Amino acid sequence: MQKILILAAFVAALGACTPREERTAGGALIGAGTGAVIGGLATGRAGGALAGAAIGGAGGAIIGNATSPSSVCVGRDEYGRRYRYEC
Repeated sequence: MQKILILAAFVAALGACTPREERTAGGALIGAGTGAVIGGLATGRAGGALAGAAIGGAGGAIIGNATSPSSVCVGRDEYGRRYRYEC
């Protein structure tokens, strides 16, 4: 059963559309896995593992989103003025 859940989480992470979403999903997966291991080892209970997974997943998603590279490019219009646009 664990293998199916791990595979489903991995496929969900690959289903992200943009690099920012991929980075956020990857961070959430890594954080949730690490949090579940630490929570389970610290408490010795399934509830601790679930709480660790929830906290780690949220923290990993936030960090993954914050560290994703920006996709803002700089160009020039016909008058030579610089402007920013999303690449």
